Amino acid sequence: MEAFGAPGIAPTWASSDKDLVGTALGTSRVWFTLGHGILNEVFWPSTGEPQIRDLGFIVAREGAWYEVKRLRNYTLSTPAPEIPLPLVVHQGEGYTLELEFLADPARDVMLVHYRLQGEGFRLYPLLAPHLGGSGQGNTAWLEGAALYAQKEGAALCWLAEPGFARASAGFVGYSDGWQDFRHNGAMTWQFSRAQGGNVALMGELLTGEGVLALGLARTPEGAHTLAASSLAEGFSSLKARYLKGWQDWAHQLQIEGENPQLTGLARTSAMVLKVHEDTTYPGAVVASLSTPWGPTHDDPGGYHLVWPRDAVEVGLALQMAGQVADAGRMLAYLVATQARDGSWPQNFYPDGRPYWQGLQLDEVALPVLLAARLAEEGHLSERVGAARMVQQALRFIANNGPYSPQDRWEENAGANPYTLGVQVAALVAGAAFLEEPERSYALSLADDWNARIEEWTFVQNTPLDQQYGLRGHYVRIRPPGALGLRGRVRVQNRGGECLSAQELISLDFLYLVRLGLRTPHDPRIQDTLRLVEALLRVETPGGVFYHRYNHDGYGEHADGRPFDGTGVGRAWPLLSGERGHYALLSGEDPRRYLEAMARSASAGGLIPEQVWDGAPIPERGLFPGRPTGSAMPLVWAHAEYLKLFLAWRKGRPAERISSVAERYQRPHPPAVLHWRSDTPYIAIPPGRTLLLEEARPFALHFGFDGWQGTQELAAVPVGLGRFGVFLKADLLQGHRSLEFTRRFEEGWEAQNHTVLLAKE
Repeated sequence: MEAFGAPGIAPTWASSDKDLVGTALGTSRVWFTLGHGILNEVFWPSTGEPQIRDLGFIVAREGAWYEVKRLRNYTLSTPAPEIPLPLVVHQGEGYTLELEFLADPARDVMLVHYRLQGEGFRLYPLLAPHLGGSGQGNTAWLEGAALYAQKEGAALCWLAEPGFARASAGFVGYSDGWQDFRHNGAMTWQFSRAQGGNVALMGELLTGEGVLALGLARTPEGAHTLAASSLAEGFSSLKARYLKGWQDWAHQLQIEGENPQLTGLARTSAMVLKVHEDTTYPGAVVASLSTPWGPTHDDPGGYHLVWPRDAVEVGLALQMAGQVADAGRMLAYLVATQARDGSWPQNFYPDGRPYWQGLQLDEVALPVLLAARLAEEGHLSERVGAARMVQQALRFIANNGPYSPQDRWEENAGANPYTLGVQVAALVAGAAFLEEPERSYALSLADDWNARIEEWTFVQNTPLDQQYGLRGHYVRIRPPGALGLRGRVRVQNRGGECLSAQELISLDFLYLVRLGLRTPHDPRIQDTLRLVEALLRVETPGGVFYHRYNHDGYGEHADGRPFDGTGVGRAWPLLSGERGHYALLSGEDPRRYLEAMARSASAGGLIPEQVWDGAPIPERGLFPGRPTGSAMPLVWAHAEYLKLFLAWRKGRPAERISSVAERYQRPHPPAVLHWRSDTPYIAIPPGRTLLLEEARPFALHFGFDGWQGTQELAAVPVGLGRFGVFLKADLLQGHRSLEFTRRFEEGWEAQNHTVLLAKE
């Protein structure tokens, strides 16, 4: 008998609320997440491809039934903080249900050992296939002792040992097993097939103890072979191999400390980072095995994508924690996915296919820092490929910086202190991979941009400065073309509202200290920090957190409704980590920031993207300092926690490259000033060489003091794909102004330029 009901429309992904994530360290291509004490998504054959919505459980006896995920009365434990072998124990009225989850180390199979105790109770697992990343178009059926689902080249087979007493395949919301219990209080339906829709499978297990096996393959036959093979080998044997794989990996960790809670979360964080690495595409690390506001936010990519920024954060954290081979694979993956022009997509699937179409210059610069950090520690095994990657990335930065089409929050174009700082650090750190003249040019450009960061992002005597008694502050972003930082910024998550650039602040400037470009005691840094503490800091029962920027709209609405394109920006635990890095570098104890991040974590130690910072809304599960409905875990947050913990132990941030810190440990005025059309100089001090440069050849026609003594010089290659004319200090000496124009291949540009020259 086939199930009744329309195919229906598939709901979006499962909730972002997670307890734990896991995978096997072997040839298996299965990743899993737990939430509400049950199995959430299972990913196969890569971290970017979720295949089920969830696998839950109903416990029932005559006259009573309970869906354990709704009761949320359970405990979760693991053998060690760094080993994702979860044991979940659900307690209810007269029953105890134990569930142990693991992925077969050698096969694409997810296993669940179950044990139900309680007089008269039977166990009914419910499976919601979402093959191919969607609930639409799935077909489910029963065949002998096996339960199947299939869609477009992906199939699953669900087996039980010792077996199912009976089973049913239905449509969600119409004829699925949950609806059966809801309407009838028991399992009364036994439909053999549900064709082409949003389907669900349910079975009644023969006994109170056994093993469930969920096999995944391209064909139903292949999925059955894998699931049956796992059951034949036995749960105990596979558990021992799973455990050994993680213990061998954890043996390499260099994470020790006196505080058990903080040290344990550091080791858990390392595990979370490792779990998010792909097996089909080694070195690929997705941002999260979750989707923000999962049930309400319809985004097929979710966070199951690789962001180069997050991937580098993971590589730096694992390298610092002693997992050098992992970091090396992540660098190799980034080398492989670099575009021909030297950039990386904003984000992409683990196989390298771009998803969103934006461009962020920090994501071009950060892989250079990972290569430099590995080289500095003597861990760069293949320098040739890394050197080629670095050269291409720096060429892209030189020809497209310093303004980025997007900031790190993926919202606005312009000059941002964080993105500027990372570009400068990459130019200096990457110079060691270059030959002359490119090496000298990269260092010269870095010096010039570093000296101009305040020109581009620091304001003085604004209403905010006057209100808080400050000399000035770093802005969140300077829009392209804005003069004197008087431009306006479109706040993307507030319905397109535009605000003055001068009134938007963020913690982004703190990276200038972390990279070694500014000292923690720089008055400009300290003044801006005072503003951050006044406007972005949030005190919760769990500790101190920070908003991304004032007027942010990325988060739940005030009444707790999920973010739907607009909302109210909430506090981010990873920013507590950034504040903690500054505390460490300024001589403070960063423990309070580590503790805040730790208190925000789930029962399984997962750190969320955001925490709730309003009044409690219990009916929506929102409590101050606890996770919101945004992504959990967030790989970036775990990397930040781990890096702060290790920096606290070792006294040095992971991003601190010696060549960068040493170059700028004291004032380092540029010897050469780089004039560009988008970053011109209005006036220059005496004693400096002026480089007039462009991305293509040109002839420079110039004169002094009102076009006197005109001359013409041809631009020459200066490095990293740039062309320029050097006007040395002695040539400029004694003049009040320089006038010039340029002739390109297509003819003269249609304007003249003037640079004022200061006298000695």
